[in-house]
Amino acid sequence: MIEKITKKIVFKIIKERFVKEVPFLKLLGIKVSKFDYPDVEMVLDWNNELMGNVVQESLHGGVTATILDSVGGLVAVGNFISTEKNLTADYLKTRIGRMGTIDMRVDYLLPGRGTIFTATGRVIRAGKRVTVCRMEMHNDKNDCIALGTGSYLWSDKKDRDQK
Repeated sequence: MIEKITKKIVFKIIKERFVKEVPFLKLLGIKVSKFDYPDVEMVLDWNNELMGNVVQESLHGGVTATILDSVGGLVAVGNFISTEKNLTADYLKTRIGRMGTIDMRVDYLLPGRGTIFTATGRVIRAGKRVTVCRMEMHNDKNDCIALGTGSYLWSDKKDRDQK
C-alpha cells in the first residue's frame, strides 16, 4: 500500500532538506527561513568571500542570481505541492527531482550591499508543465537589490515517453 503524506509534512521535509541536499547553496550559506506556501523566503548573510565588486564592496551578481533562482524554484515547488492530490513520497521525489529552471531574467537594481539579504517569490502563472515566478531580493534596509522572473519546467516520465 502506498501511504499518502500530508502537505504540512512535505513542506517541513523540503524546508529542512532543501539546502542540505544542494551543495552549492550550502557553500554560499543560503538558508530557507520560511516555507509555508505561498510564503517562501530564503536568506543569505553577508560574507566577504561572496564579494563581486571590491571597490563597491557588493555581492557578486552570480550569488544574487542564485538566490533568486533558488527561491523561484522553491515557490514553484510550493505551488505544486499545494495543488497536487497525489502526495506520496515516491511521486513527489520523482516530480520534484525532475523540475528545473528553463529561463530566468535578473534585473540588478542596486549594488548588493548589506549585512543580510532576503529573497522572496510568488507564482505569476502555473500551468501543467511550466510555472512562472517573480522573485525579489532585499537587503537589511529593505532596499530592493534585484528582481527576477523565472520559468520552471515540470516533467515526468510519461511526458518524456510521449515525445
